[in-house]
Amino acid sequence: MKILLFIFLTIQVYAQNPYVIILGTAQDGGFPQAACMKECCKNIWVKPEKHIGVSCIALVDPISNEKWLFDATPDFSEQLYLLNKTTENNKSLDGIFLTHAHIGHYTGLMNLGREVMGATETKVYAMPKMKVFLETNNPWSQLVSLQNISLENLEDGKEMVLNSRITVMPFKVPHRDEFSETVGYKIITNTKSLIFIPDIDKWQKWNKDLKELVKENDFLLLDGTFYKDGEIARPMSEVPHPFVTETMGLLADLPQNEKEKVHFIHLNHTNPLLNIKSKETIYTLKSGFKISKSGQVINL
Repeated sequence: MKILLFIFLTIQVYAQNPYVIILGTAQDGGFPQAACMKECCKNIWVKPEKHIGVSCIALVDPISNEKWLFDATPDFSEQLYLLNKTTENNKSLDGIFLTHAHIGHYTGLMNLGREVMGATETKVYAMPKMKVFLETNNPWSQLVSLQNISLENLEDGKEMVLNSRITVMPFKVPHRDEFSETVGYKIITNTKSLIFIPDIDKWQKWNKDLKELVKENDFLLLDGTFYKDGEIARPMSEVPHPFVTETMGLLADLPQNEKEKVHFIHLNHTNPLLNIKSKETIYTLKSGFKISKSGQVINL
């Protein structure tokens, strides 16, 4: 209830401007994660108020009464409820932008099918390989054949105008692309821009300079899956996300006003940044960076 009230009051302040609501900040398995009884999760199971949904954001235009999701997560039902409740807008989604075909980012589409919502031609924006994946694999292909969803083509680096105030541009990033490409998104309004990259491999694998990306944009929601090396039992080269410590190191010499643009998101259940009292959280915040929170509103 406190989160809903906070969001509602924040939205009232920016009632005329497009804005982003963060609906979840955890990695694909959420927090706590299935079968985890380690220290990071065992005391969280009995505290539902501390459960955190899978990484997802919503883009809202309060003037046109339009709203879009970025990724359809396993927590789709709760996240759609939170979006509708806080915007006081129960109309259908105007679209869903997908980043890639890992389970935390598209499996929420199942809720659009006849077993649940029975949606009619909800627009789902996808890159070419992602589009083919949905068209040719069950049960997702049934969403297409029954016209629960309408697949919309995206192209790397090509802007898509949503309305007179908002443009969205997908851009490919390096990641484990077993089933589809992986993209980040740039959301552009008349005055500001926001970058959303929940999943990426090491920054050095990308042909974009991270510092320049920060300087060129107003807000950045960046992959913070793992805080540092050694966080999980298996070799971390198998899941080569940039560690939060690496990202902070690359941006260490930026001035404070640039660092504070960066919000870490997509946090694995082992990530100490999920604990607001951890020394890692305190250090990250003191270093000038931010940690995304469910319910956070970003005015664009």
